[in-house]
Amino acid sequence: MISAGTTLRALRERKPLVHQITNYVVMNETANATLALGALPVMAHAREEVEEMVRLAGALVLNIGTLSPHWVDAMLAAGKAANAVGVPVVLDPVGAGATLYRTETARQILGDVRVAVLRGNPGEVATLVGVQAEVRGVESMDVGGEASDLARAAARNLGLVASVTGVVDHVSDGERVLSVANGHELLAAVTGTGCMSSAITGCFLAAKKDDPLEAAAEALAAFGVAGENAARDAKGPGSFHVNLYDALAALDPATLDERATISEA
Repeated sequence: MISAGTTLRALRERKPLVHQITNYVVMNETANATLALGALPVMAHAREEVEEMVRLAGALVLNIGTLSPHWVDAMLAAGKAANAVGVPVVLDPVGAGATLYRTETARQILGDVRVAVLRGNPGEVATLVGVQAEVRGVESMDVGGEASDLARAAARNLGLVASVTGVVDHVSDGERVLSVANGHELLAAVTGTGCMSSAITGCFLAAKKDDPLEAAAEALAAFGVAGENAARDAKGPGSFHVNLYDALAALDPATLDERATISEA
């Protein structure tokens, strides 16, 4: 049953640890978003401790936004350790398609680690399934075809849940496609909101491991509703950024279920 409010309530009761090996541009933002939502963040990335740390976690989020070889090694080690103990893994392939290093790293993780949810923009996801796309820096500029078809194709080809975010988000397990129509345009005006959505996907996945499709869609709905709430009194990107943490903390499970716009695509 799709109920973002029920999953949010469970998340806040359990307070799962969400292990994030993420980029240093957004490390503070994703940690704060995780904490505001009600889960516990840990941002451990040293190769020497990631295997030990991930065994304590409810989910692992891997984000390739600022890559270096020792971080890639740590991601692979953490991912394999997570697989060994049944901790679900979220991959955010930031900028895949922009450079060969990013694309090959994302593909290496997908090949060596059993990823539960791939959360990316259309350009990143299209690159990883061989669909022509234009990626400039870390932004998706142009992808041909429907986002729902891309999500379904990515899920089937890669054997995971594909969470493709945009004006309307599409999440698929290869059969079902769920569309999520919550959000606000100011989310695109603040650095790191895509990375935050991946972190929140990890939070929801930790609370609903048995259904990664619904967990991923519910996470995007929750983040979208928080974005809508944050925009109400915002004067621009700066005040919106501050409001977003408050909105995540103030999310009410019952109200979230009323406002979440999740439908079968």
